[in-house]
Amino acid sequence: QVQFVESGGGLVQPGGSLRLSCAASGRIRFSTMGWYRQVPGKQRELVASISIGGSILNLRDSVKGRFTISRDNDKNTVYLQMNSLKTEDTAIYYCNRVNNPDPWGQGTQVNVSS
Repeated sequence: QVQFVESGGGLVQPGGSLRLSCAASGRIRFSTMGWYRQVPGKQRELVASISIGGSILNLRDSVKGRFTISRDNDKNTVYLQMNSLKTEDTAIYYCNRVNNPDPWGQGTQVNVSS
């Protein structure tokens, strides 16, 4: 199993930007990877996913044009660049394999507030 450590979250004003990082303890180069988010009382939702080769497979409608996902297979790391943040983006963000996910990490908290 691979462990994930998410980082880069924080408090940002609406319209601001954050770049999240997800460091995996093992190789993920042969896995489709995704960034997910969850708010209290709601199910975890997929925000964006990226193919083995680095193509963006999926972007949630609400983040299109604002978020982008990327990966560095040599560093076993996945990134989520978030621009033009909105209050509704407030959540805990996680990364994981899209297929056959490993145990979830602690996530990184993103708070968008004025």
